[in-house]
Amino acid sequence: MRLGDFILENIEPILAEWERFARSVWPGAQTDPAALRDHAADILRAAAADMRCTQTAAQQSEKSKGRPQEGSASGRVNGASDVHAAGRVRSGFDLLTLIAEYRALRASVIHLWRASAPGTDLHDVDDLTRFNESIDQSLTEAVRGYTERVDRSRQMFLAILGHDLRNPLNAMMMAAHTLALTAQLDADSSAMASQIVTSASAMARMISDLLDFSGTGLDAAMPIVPAAMNLQTLCEEVIWEMRTAHPRRRLNFQAHGSLTGQWDSARLRQLLSNLLGNAIQHGAETSPVDLVAHGDGSEVQITVHNQGQPIPQDAMPTLFDPLVRGAAPEKQKRRRPGSIGLGLYVAREVATAHGGTIHVVSTADDGTTFTVYLPAHGPRP
Repeated sequence: MRLGDFILENIEPILAEWERFARSVWPGAQTDPAALRDHAADILRAAAADMRCTQTAAQQSEKSKGRPQEGSASGRVNGASDVHAAGRVRSGFDLLTLIAEYRALRASVIHLWRASAPGTDLHDVDDLTRFNESIDQSLTEAVRGYTERVDRSRQMFLAILGHDLRNPLNAMMMAAHTLALTAQLDADSSAMASQIVTSASAMARMISDLLDFSGTGLDAAMPIVPAAMNLQTLCEEVIWEMRTAHPRRRLNFQAHGSLTGQWDSARLRQLLSNLLGNAIQHGAETSPVDLVAHGDGSEVQITVHNQGQPIPQDAMPTLFDPLVRGAAPEKQKRRRPGSIGLGLYVAREVATAHGGTIHVVSTADDGTTFTVYLPAHGPRP
């Protein structure tokens, strides 16, 4: 008997083995057989239908790359597997257990087929090849669906957490500000109130970065509200804030050319604060941090430069990725308060949202320079 025919005629014994395996790895309390089997029957029927279809070399190549034809039996394999992955996410399966299910399914089908003494057929090798292709495709789609749903759940959790933390944090900051300004405090109490404000500000930066990360991670571009503004004025404000926060560091600012344009002032403040904070954190304490802004009417160029240890070349490909930090202990000790590894990621997203770009060059001789290019009048069409 051909393997595809065997699968369709023996759905129940195959599902019985699937159910026994699912029961052995099921998280938490045991559940009913329908949940254990989930959409396994649909996966098997779709695989058998796919095996029965003629397949050109081009179609096989496309399927191996994860691009089956829509509406085909191969496409139905994807649909059944995606639904199964969604069910396993809801049931609390981890990814390795989901993969183990497919490994057990593959083994069960081949074991039961061979035990049925199907006889020898010239098509056996082709059938096994097509079956393995179908199971591999189904597994790939299930893993894709599983990881997408888990990632989305994590991003939603971050977004909800950030929003829910903002209100109590703002209340704490306002109370500390009011206490510091209106109450008759001794020196120690005044210092504690100031520390509360400083710590709350660091937490606010973390929450802001988390919200930006969760928003862009949910496939949404970073929202901006461009308005006419003067970049020089903003740079001067941010430099003053950073000098106040880091009185022992030397920060320089130079402005050249036309620095007016249409940008989101709050977002550019994030970009500048993150780049300057990064330069202060990783730059040599004895060398200045230089901020330079240059405009020609159609575009502005912002550079932030610091001396110090260069960025390792192997870190360059993931430098702007979220939640990535240097592993060196000295880097961790000098981590900027309020930083959770999202600063450069947020800076890149701000530049991208404005239709701009951000680049970095880092060498032992010349130091590290981040360069941001922004169109002066909104994103390029």
